[in-house]
Amino acid sequence: MNRALERAFTPARLGQLALRNRVIKSATFEGMTPDGVPGEQLLAFHKRIAEGGTAMTTIAYCAAEPDGRVSDQMTYMGEPHRAALERIVAELKTTGAAVSGQLSHCGGFSKNRKLVRLKRPLGPSRQLNMLGLPHGMPLSGAMSHQDMDALVRVFHDAAGFMKAVGFDAIELHFGHGYGLSQFISPRTNRRSDEYGGSLANRMRLPRRVMEAVRDAVGDGFPVLGKMSMCDGVSGGIGWDEGVEVAAHLDAMGVDAIITSGGTSSFNPMLMFRGDSLIHGLIEAETNPVARLGMRLVGPKLFREYPYQELYFLDGARRVRDRVKCPVVYIGGCSTMESLETLMADGFEFVQLGRALIKDPDFVRRAMGDRHYVNGCIHCNRCAGMIEAPGGIRCPLNDPAALAAA
Repeated sequence: MNRALERAFTPARLGQLALRNRVIKSATFEGMTPDGVPGEQLLAFHKRIAEGGTAMTTIAYCAAEPDGRVSDQMTYMGEPHRAALERIVAELKTTGAAVSGQLSHCGGFSKNRKLVRLKRPLGPSRQLNMLGLPHGMPLSGAMSHQDMDALVRVFHDAAGFMKAVGFDAIELHFGHGYGLSQFISPRTNRRSDEYGGSLANRMRLPRRVMEAVRDAVGDGFPVLGKMSMCDGVSGGIGWDEGVEVAAHLDAMGVDAIITSGGTSSFNPMLMFRGDSLIHGLIEAETNPVARLGMRLVGPKLFREYPYQELYFLDGARRVRDRVKCPVVYIGGCSTMESLETLMADGFEFVQLGRALIKDPDFVRRAMGDRHYVNGCIHCNRCAGMIEAPGGIRCPLNDPAALAAA
C-alpha cells in the first residue's frame, strides 16, 4: 500500500477528538426511528459500520426540536429520547469508533403534521412547501425576529443535550435545502431585512446558530459544518458563491467543513448522481396522493446526473484552498483509487455513504487489500428505502428487496 492510501487508515485528530483513521460514515437518514424513537434497529445499523473499522459514524437526522423534523418518523434531541440515545452512543463507542450526530432543522420544508411549538413550518420567506403539499401543508410561513430568536435557543439546547448524552461531535447541517440552508440560499431567502439580501446578511442566522451551538458545547467539542457548494437550481447558490459560504463557516469557527451539494427540496440528484431516486421513493410511498405527485413531478425534480467518481472534487478543492479549517470530502468515493486521490490531494477526512451501506466492512477490507472492490453500483435504491419497512439498506445485499424491484 502506497503512502497516500496508507494515510487514509492512519490516526487523525478532529479538533481535540482522536479518530482511528480518516474515514467517516456520512449522515444518511436511516429510516430506523419509528414514531421518532431511536432503538435497537438504529443501534444495529451503526454498530455494524463501527465494527467494520470506520473512524466515526454519524447518526442522522437529529432534529433540533419536534417541529424541526421533516417527518414525524425522525427523532429529535430532547428529554424523551435521553435514555435511548445514551445507551446507543455508549454501545457504539465500545467498538472504538467515535459517534457524531447530524443536528438539523427542516425550516419550511416539511411534511410533519405533529407540530408542538409552531402552527406550520416556517422558513425565511413564505413559499410553496412541495413536500407538504400532499399532506395538507402547501405553504410555509416566514419567520419573525421572535421566531428566529426561538430557533437559536432551540439549537443551543439541542447541542447541549447531544453533548450530555455522549456524542463525540456534532455535524451542523447548513446545506441540502434544510432550515439553515434556506436562509443561505437566495432562492429561498427573499427577505428585505438584515437577514436577507447580501451573503453576509443571509449568513446572519446561521452565524447566530453556530455561536449558540458553540456556547452550548464549548471550544473543545468538535462541530463540523455540512454545506452545499452549489444548490443546482436557478436563483440558488452557485459554485463561486459556495466558496464564500465556506469562508463564512470557517470564520464562524467550525472545526471542519463537509463539502456537499444539491438540495433535497429542488435538486437532490446533484448530491447523489447515478440512477434516479424517484423509482425507490415511489416503491416505498404508501400515500396514493403522494405517489401520484411523485410520478407527476419526478421527472422535473429528479434530474439526470450520470455517476462518476469524485464528482465534487473540483468544488471541494476550491473550498480547501479558501479556508483554514480541515475539509471533509464527500461525493462519489467508492474505489481505492478515489480514496488514494483524496489523500494525495491533502483532504483531511472523507465521508462515505452508499459505499458503507453496501459494505460496512469497507475500512477493514480496504486496509487489508489494496485491490478491494466495494460493489456499490450507485442505483440509489438504498435512499428510496428510508421510509420503507426496515429502513435504509442495500438491495444488492437483500435478495428479497432485489426480487421486488
